[in-house]
Amino acid sequence: MARYVAGRFAGIVVILFLVCLFTFIIFFTLSPDPALMICGKTCTPERIDQIRGVLGLDQPFFTQFWTFLTAIFVGRDYGSGANLIHCAAPCLGYSFQTNQSVWEMVVDRLPVSATVAIGAAVLWLLIGILAGLLSAVKEGTWWDRTAMGLALGGSSIPNYVLALALQYVLVVWLQILPFPSAVSFSDGPLLWFQSYLMPWVVLATGYACLYARLTRANVIDTLAENFMRTARAKGLPPMLTMRRHALRPALTPIATIFGMDFAALLGGALITETVFGLNGVGKMAADSIAKNDQPVIMAVTLLAAFFVVVGNLVVDLVYTTLDPRVRITAK
Repeated sequence: MARYVAGRFAGIVVILFLVCLFTFIIFFTLSPDPALMICGKTCTPERIDQIRGVLGLDQPFFTQFWTFLTAIFVGRDYGSGANLIHCAAPCLGYSFQTNQSVWEMVVDRLPVSATVAIGAAVLWLLIGILAGLLSAVKEGTWWDRTAMGLALGGSSIPNYVLALALQYVLVVWLQILPFPSAVSFSDGPLLWFQSYLMPWVVLATGYACLYARLTRANVIDTLAENFMRTARAKGLPPMLTMRRHALRPALTPIATIFGMDFAALLGGALITETVFGLNGVGKMAADSIAKNDQPVIMAVTLLAAFFVVVGNLVVDLVYTTLDPRVRITAK
C-alpha cells in the first residue's frame, strides 16, 4: 500500500507540473503584454520596458517558467536595489489589477468557497443517497416514479436560474432570508446559516438529483446479484442485508464522482458565487478572467488542479475500505 500511495503522489507531481506548464504556455503566447496592462495606454515605452524588467518578462520563456515554478517553493525577488520586493514562498506573484499578493488573495477567499462546497456536499449526499436508496427499495411504486421525475426535472434547471428564483422568492417576496454574504461563523451561527443556505441549496439541487438516480440504479443492480440472493436465503434481516451487503458495493461509483465533484467545487463554484456575490475563489476567477489578470488565473487553475488530483487519490484510498478486492490489488 505504501508503494501504491508513493506512486500516486509521484503522479500528482507530474500532473501538476504539466498543468502549470500548459497554463503558462497559454498565457505566454496568447495573452496581451502584462507590462502594458499594468502601466496603462498612456504609458511611455521606457516605463513599459522597466516594468518588463521588474517582472522578468524580458527573460526567455523557460527562464520565466522556472522562476515561476521555483517561487512557489522558495519565493522570488522582483526588481533590484532600492526597488527590490521579496515575495515569500509560496509565491504566486502579484495581481496586475490590485497589486496584492495572489497567495494572500487565495487564502482570503478559500474559506468562503470551502464553506459553500462542504455545506452543499452534505446536502446533496444526504438527499441524493437517501432518495435513491428508497426509490430502489420501492422500485415501481408511486414514490419511485415521483422521486425520479423530480430528479430528472431538478437536474435540468441551470444553477443561475434557480439562484435568481430563490433570491426573488425568499429574499425579495417572502423576506425570510437575508441576501447571501460571506458571513463568518463567529458573527453568529444563525446568520451564518441563513447567509449560506441559498448557495447550498442551489449547488446541491443538481448534484442531489444526479446522485439519487445513480444510487437507485446501482442498488437495483446490486440487489439482483447472486450474493444478495444468498444473504436473503440465509434468513438475514432485510436492513442488515441492505446495509452490509448491498449498500457498500453500490456506493463505490458514488465515491468516484463525489471525489471529483467536491474537489472541483473547492476550486470555486464560479456561477453560484458570482450570482450571489460571494467573494470566494470562483468569483475571484470570474473577475480575473474578465480583467485578464494572469497571475490570479494561474493560481486558480493550479488550485483547482491540485484539489482534483488529490481528490482522485482520496477516492482510490476510500475504495480500499468499500471494496476489499481493490485493497488486495493496491498492495
